[in-house]
Amino acid sequence: METREHIKSASRIVVKVGTSTLLYDNGKLNLYRIEQLVRELADLSSQGKDVILVSSGAIGAGVVRMGLSERPSGVKEKQALAAVGQGMLMHIYDKLFAEYGQVAGQVLLTRDNYVQHKQYNNSRNTLLTMLKMGVVPIINENDAVAVDEVKIGDNDNLSAMVAALVDADLLIILSDIDGVYTGNPSKDPSATLIHEIKEITPHIEQIAGGAGSALGTGGMSTKIEAAKIATASGVTMCIASGSEKGIIRRIIDGENVGTVFPPKEAHLKARKGWLAFGKRISGDLVVDAGCVKALKSGSSLLAAGIKQSEGEYTIGDTVRVLTEDYQEIARGVINFDRNDLEKIKGLKTDEFKVLLPDNDHDEVIHRDNMVLMI
Repeated sequence: METREHIKSASRIVVKVGTSTLLYDNGKLNLYRIEQLVRELADLSSQGKDVILVSSGAIGAGVVRMGLSERPSGVKEKQALAAVGQGMLMHIYDKLFAEYGQVAGQVLLTRDNYVQHKQYNNSRNTLLTMLKMGVVPIINENDAVAVDEVKIGDNDNLSAMVAALVDADLLIILSDIDGVYTGNPSKDPSATLIHEIKEITPHIEQIAGGAGSALGTGGMSTKIEAAKIATASGVTMCIASGSEKGIIRRIIDGENVGTVFPPKEAHLKARKGWLAFGKRISGDLVVDAGCVKALKSGSSLLAAGIKQSEGEYTIGDTVRVLTEDYQEIARGVINFDRNDLEKIKGLKTDEFKVLLPDNDHDEVIHRDNMVLMI
């Protein structure tokens, strides 16, 4: 319950709302629920708290606005509908926030805003300035122009990256399910809600697999990924049902609703956060138990502890470091490409110098360019 008590003091709050919360099952906008959401957020802002809304639903709103019977599958059509729906959603949000005495402002982001360190800082400064001015930022991925190479991919991860970007105290993800269960509640009647997850283990990742709704793109697995980002950045995260009335107030009042993830004690500084989450993951390195122990003690990653590698990566890419049971323990910028690493994995530094005479690095990932995720 300590985490719930901590939530009560949150002063900077990011709320992510999913498509399934904003739309009825028939695809039409749920204006009642949107109004309830805005009312709660406006009330938090009136209390002097910093509030940021990450909103899905642009493509769904575009489908409604254009009078289509179903959501198209083509990328170009989705981007066009996102452009239409984004304006429609923002008009609704702006009107409702204004009725409650608040000013809202739109911010559209892509992965480029995180990969490029200068853009990362510019995005951070813009959002912090908006909050200082009393504006409620309403954020979405720029679906109208983003392609797969620069897409973050889902608003669960986007909301966690935003929370890390602005040093938020709390991230609330509103979904069509009221948290993480011990099993699939639609198939297993004995499945129970897990009220707090202190560590994201391979077991937690396994039971969180599968999408929760046909309307959105982010299932529970993406919410677990978001929790990794948030908690490693010092942000408490809560997953709860967006259909429950007054759910945001109940969470902030410390009620035992949803699933909470307490933050790591030593959270990431701005540069480390950018290294960990701004750049796309290009591969995985599986390491032995001795290497895990060394990394936890603050060592760089050396080739001797690496058992296998997966993915296609080159020098300067970001990779994950996994235990032998595939639990992520770190991520960072690698000093070798895939071909060279395959030659030196498992070898001591003085042993691989002969194999790669032109290499200048002793470490596969230097500790200054690595972030622990446990």
